[in-house]
Amino acid sequence: MTASAHAVIELRYFAAAAQAAGRAEERLEAAGPLTLAGLREQLAGRGVEMARIISISTFLVNGLSTPADSLAPLADGDRVDVLPPFAGG
Repeated sequence: MTASAHAVIELRYFAAAAQAAGRAEERLEAAGPLTLAGLREQLAGRGVEMARIISISTFLVNGLSTPADSLAPLADGDRVDVLPPFAGG
């Protein structure tokens, strides 16, 4: 499979991230190359609360913990989970 400039990324939001996003999941179409760092910046631009949640969240890309500042390109069909800190016990 060849790399494409167009990718559809599946996003799943949990707990406070879902509340800030107003949904539990969405599909994001990227017109060009996209990294997790770039995705975080894009999501943070959606509003003050989303920016706050994104800044304290951890991220899984296809089930693997990934540094929030990762510059590795995301590929078509990748799944990104946004996990804010969880409280309770």
